[in-house]
Amino acid sequence: MKKLLLILILITTLFGYETDNWIHDYSKGLKLAQKEQKNIYLFIGADACKFCKIFKEKTLSQKSVMERLHKDYILIYLSRDRHFIPDKFQRYGAPRHYFLDQNGKILFETFGVLEPAGFFTILDEADLNSEN
Repeated sequence: MKKLLLILILITTLFGYETDNWIHDYSKGLKLAQKEQKNIYLFIGADACKFCKIFKEKTLSQKSVMERLHKDYILIYLSRDRHFIPDKFQRYGAPRHYFLDQNGKILFETFGVLEPAGFFTILDEADLNSEN
C-alpha cells in the first residue's frame, strides 16, 4: 500500500498541473488583476472530479495554452472542496470556466472539458467580450 501511495505521489509530481501555481483566493486574485490591469481566468473544479483531471491533463498541460493564459490573465483556481467560492459563481457542474474583467465582472463563462483548440476559441470569445 505504501508503494502504491508513493507511486501515485510521484506520478502527480511528474505530471503536476499548473493549477498548483495559481492563486487560490478570489479576493487576492482580484487585487492582483487590478494592480496588473489584467483580466482574470477563474477555473472552478473539484478534487475528485474526473472531468477536471482530464481538462488539466489535455489542455492545461499544453505549453501554448499556459503561455497565453499567463500573458493575458491572472489565474485563479478554486476547488469547491477546499476553497471559498463567492456566491456569484456556480460551484457545481465542474469544470467551470469564468473569464472576468479586472473588477470581477463576468465577461464569459462556460463549463466542461475543453480540448486545447476549443479552449483557444473560448479565449478568443472572452477577449472579444472584454473589448466591448
